[in-house]
Amino acid sequence: MSDLLDLKNGSDIRGIALTTDEHKANLTPEAMENIAWGLVHWFREQKTGRLVVGIGRDSRITGPTLAATLTKVFVTQEITVIDFGLATTPAMFMATQFPEFACDFALMLTASHLPYYYNGVKIFAKSGGAEKSDIEYILTHTTPLAPEIGGKSQQADLLPSYSDFLVQKIRDGLAPEISNQQQPLKGLKILVDAGNGAGGFFASQVLQPLGADTTGSQFLEPDGYFPNHIPNPDNQKASESIQQAVLAHQGDLGIIFDTDVDRSGIITKSGKILNRDNLIAVLSRILLAESPGASIVTNSPTSDHLKTFIESLGGRQVRYISGYRNVINKAIELNKVGIDCPLAIETSGHAAFRENYFLDDGAYVVAKILSLLPSLQNNGQSLDDLISDLGQPAEVLELRLKLQSDQPHALGTQIINDFSDYVTTIPGWQINPENEEGIRISLRTPDGFGWFLLRMSLHEPLLVLQIENDEAGHLPKIRQKLSQFFSSYPQLDLTSLTTQ
Repeated sequence: MSDLLDLKNGSDIRGIALTTDEHKANLTPEAMENIAWGLVHWFREQKTGRLVVGIGRDSRITGPTLAATLTKVFVTQEITVIDFGLATTPAMFMATQFPEFACDFALMLTASHLPYYYNGVKIFAKSGGAEKSDIEYILTHTTPLAPEIGGKSQQADLLPSYSDFLVQKIRDGLAPEISNQQQPLKGLKILVDAGNGAGGFFASQVLQPLGADTTGSQFLEPDGYFPNHIPNPDNQKASESIQQAVLAHQGDLGIIFDTDVDRSGIITKSGKILNRDNLIAVLSRILLAESPGASIVTNSPTSDHLKTFIESLGGRQVRYISGYRNVINKAIELNKVGIDCPLAIETSGHAAFRENYFLDDGAYVVAKILSLLPSLQNNGQSLDDLISDLGQPAEVLELRLKLQSDQPHALGTQIINDFSDYVTTIPGWQINPENEEGIRISLRTPDGFGWFLLRMSLHEPLLVLQIENDEAGHLPKIRQKLSQFFSSYPQLDLTSLTTQ
């Protein structure tokens, strides 16, 4: 049972599904069978009688076997399984909302952007995604049940319905003067990079019906080995690949998806990567035009410039704890107490809209932007123009410091607490009280003008250090002062701090 709990990864399940020379599988078919029984117990806690459960998967090579294992258990329990085959995480949630499928629950087999030998399960009910407590319940309630009659398995294709949904959302968001055009994206060249994950459908089933020229799109074919680059919009090699394609093909826009399409990245016509703070800024401008004065929830490591930008639009930024479920739940909480909050978004690209069930959906992010693109084009503007007044740092650095301890969280917490005392001894370093995670420092001269954040990693035994400075040339001095403090902790690996 404890081995199953090792597969708990926040609000989903994740593990090594394929043994390699360096890694031994722990998300095996046998483990998945136990998980299947845990899921049955969890389903029954919420609904009795006949159930309909959808199963989808990304392109990973272990997906079909793990899906078959789930199905084998479910059909013994008065459950109708709809095998959707290749799907996306957001589409799987929508399988619980689309009336033609009406799934009571939906499961997506994916490990997001992790290497090919990983896999996992993301879990949805009609009310939304599973929480951490649900995962723990599933992994600890795995007793098999007596067979029940009435279970069966059938196949269906979910992506056409999901694509139609996205096409309609784009049409609904168009400016009135072009809302009746059947192909509002005609004349625009838009490139898609699916990284050989599940996002290739977006080019043929969403963009092309709206008139876009998708020439130059790349890595659309599913390949679970991900032979071209990691399907991760936040990965430098991946983003540079679509950048180069946009510039080479003179595209108007580039889109890059992660493996299961719950995240996306945007490349502007100029080749600029519209990610992290820049993506948050564009979406904030769109949402604050629709909901004046609203609050935007982000995770902690966003720049002071972004806060200023959102406030200049009449909005309010709420910085919260990293983790996409954390920012989503914070936004839901704010709305419940009467605070208008239409968007929850992380710098990683996870973005969830109130109008879309607070579902983190990379394709929906793109749909919001595509609705705006024709009007910008007609007015001689670009996405770059929307954030021309967003300040950009001169220096950016992110370091991950490994905690070499059998109690890494306790050690990391101690270091962060001790650091608050050290900060008071450094001229120009001030603790920013507007922070919910780790410790955030505002930098003033003599070390430039910027900020840094020291926090625990969500899933790994690491301290994450993120630094931004508006004045170039200060990073060596800042790193030296940080090294002086960190060197008193022998269990902290400072290799990345001292060598990069």
